[in-house]
Amino acid sequence: MFPVVIPAAGYGTRSLPASKAIPKEMLTVFDRPTIQYIAEEAAASGAKSLVLVTSRGKSAIEDHFDRNIELEAILEKAKKNDLLAMVRGLSELIQIKSVRQHEMRGLGHAVLSAKPAVSTRHFGVILGDDLVDAPVPGMQQLFNRWKEISSTGFDGGVVMLMKVEDSEVSKYGICEVESSSLKIQRCIEKPKPSDTNSRLAIIGRYLLPSDIFSKLENLGSGALGEIQLTDALNILAREGRLYGHILEGKRFDAGDRLGFLEASIHFAMKSGLKSEVQKLLKEILK
Repeated sequence: MFPVVIPAAGYGTRSLPASKAIPKEMLTVFDRPTIQYIAEEAAASGAKSLVLVTSRGKSAIEDHFDRNIELEAILEKAKKNDLLAMVRGLSELIQIKSVRQHEMRGLGHAVLSAKPAVSTRHFGVILGDDLVDAPVPGMQQLFNRWKEISSTGFDGGVVMLMKVEDSEVSKYGICEVESSSLKIQRCIEKPKPSDTNSRLAIIGRYLLPSDIFSKLENLGSGALGEIQLTDALNILAREGRLYGHILEGKRFDAGDRLGFLEASIHFAMKSGLKSEVQKLLKEILK
């Protein structure tokens, strides 16, 4: 399986003030930080390494997946074996690599910053505040789709898609596709609803060929003066080398306040606390 890149260098402005001193990827959804859900999905999909694209003030992300010998000794002495196994398991979950994005110039620039750490012909990308709960992990779904079409000699990429309402179109990269195969014909970054008939939005999972790096290097500034990953994807689409896969599962935008709350409730109910959470919500809604 390919390495998975996690762009985690941004300021997290949608999560302020919570993310002022804490990386948004470390904000806790129910009982674990969002970055742990992402790492668990990548590991469950067969990825052997994560490439974290970070910036100043993000060291807590790396620390979360590192050994803490002092904490482990305390838990071992107290015979808190379940907690000890959980803490140790984080450092064994997946290999972590880290690169720095020295200036914030958009998602495309963040992905490009990972180039020195990616040596494979293909790699995955998962956005750090985009959570998926699905019977088959989201990145595994993309990998399965990629294997299916690569058997014909295809060497391009696959992106995760989700249908959105008209009011949501301008918040996403939108893909126009061939209806039967989901082969992507055009990608548009945050269009107006009147600019396209498509309502298929790219959500935070990508499986990309490594030549996307050269396409990003040759891009000028796009929307908002940034290097947009969607623009490089559009080049792949024009080359006939990009397919979509519609998510089979539930997706949460944990960078949005309401999405963060919904994710917390969802994962709390899945944890075995369903009746307690339902009771609490009924009390709140009285």
